[in-house]
Amino acid sequence: MTPLDELLEILDLDEVGADVYRGQSPQEDLQRVFGGQVAGQALVAAGRTVPEDRPVHSLHAYFLRPGDPTVPIEYAVERLRDGRSFTARRVVARQRGKAILTLAASFQLPAEGLDHQTPMPVVPEPETLPTLAERVAPYRDKLPAWWSRERPIDVRHVGDPPYLGGADGPREPRQYVWMRAAGKLPDDPMLHACVIAYASDMTLLDSVLLAHGETWHSGRLKAASLDHAMWFHRPARADEWMLYVQESPSASGARGFTRAQIYTWDGKLAVSVAQEGMIRLVEPRDR
Repeated sequence: MTPLDELLEILDLDEVGADVYRGQSPQEDLQRVFGGQVAGQALVAAGRTVPEDRPVHSLHAYFLRPGDPTVPIEYAVERLRDGRSFTARRVVARQRGKAILTLAASFQLPAEGLDHQTPMPVVPEPETLPTLAERVAPYRDKLPAWWSRERPIDVRHVGDPPYLGGADGPREPRQYVWMRAAGKLPDDPMLHACVIAYASDMTLLDSVLLAHGETWHSGRLKAASLDHAMWFHRPARADEWMLYVQESPSASGARGFTRAQIYTWDGKLAVSVAQEGMIRLVEPRDR
């Protein structure tokens, strides 16, 4: 089974009750569940209760507790509204009876209206850039083995990613990342939106580190996602190259804020993303 097959398997939730679904986590050596997985699974649960002709147009999620990857996650969906054009859902993800995430999502019947967007930045094409495995190969003796494993999402950075170190000092808190599913996906628009939601939690807080010349492996930081919001403007296929344009306009109060845009291969602005994460400076005795 490929990593992408495994991702599709964990996004295929089991229905265990009326508007209640159960999801599993991959067998990985991680202390907590990846936030993008929980958000993606919660969106799957919400989408199961919505007519197929109403694609998701926005979601807002709060990460309340770290998830335990050894315990199934239960997703309870509340049907808030079914209007003529919009459908609203609320999802609570729980483990051991405690909420680990809440997600509100809105779905809309497609409609015509005003249409404009900011242009996609001009950057090198993804096929000219090294893969993540090629990036980390020279640092394998310094990075955990988790960095070298195969992944369901092909991620290629334009420029040096911040997790490889801060030797060059502070830089502009902006980065460009190409990404796509590492294989072909079925022609299901809702599935593509859920895979994009999964991938959108990857690399996003890295842009905060750029302003400070920091790296996640310095031992000086402790971090976790706090909330995550997405607005789906136009359709996109998760198995085609997407440019993830990320920037961090602010960090304060032990929190780092990021905002981003996801463009399709042909330059259409498909998704806007915003996230705030806890980023604390850790004293040596707490590392």
